[in-house]
Amino acid sequence: MEVVKVTTKDQLEDAYNIRTKVFVDEQNVPIEEEIDQHEEEAIHFVVYSDADKPIGAGRLRFVDGYGKVERICITKDARGTGAGRELMEKIEETAQLNGIGKAKLNAQIQAQEFYSKLGYETISGEFLDAGIPHVTMTKSLS
Repeated sequence: MEVVKVTTKDQLEDAYNIRTKVFVDEQNVPIEEEIDQHEEEAIHFVVYSDADKPIGAGRLRFVDGYGKVERICITKDARGTGAGRELMEKIEETAQLNGIGKAKLNAQIQAQEFYSKLGYETISGEFLDAGIPHVTMTKSLS
């Protein structure tokens, strides 16, 4: 398994395809909400299986002094393999290399425990995003 920072059009297409598969097809998020106005400013990531198949994606933006972790998703067949953890580690490392000492994300309630295990703390009450319950979570990266 390998997590890559997107540098090519094909890798970006892989990221969008995974996000569409998970968020749009599986979770019924409207495509116009999934692919948004922040795509060009974000740093994108793709997780590839050992067979070079894209199995996960995510993105990172720098907002208000935070590394804002967004659009984290792993395909159904690759969940529980450690792909999500590896993706998060690469994103956090990239934030730190850019001088960012803290990360923030809006976690789906169903993923809150996953992020807690990675050291994220819930700092908000529950809210809806794209019709899905979320909480905001933060983590110190230093």
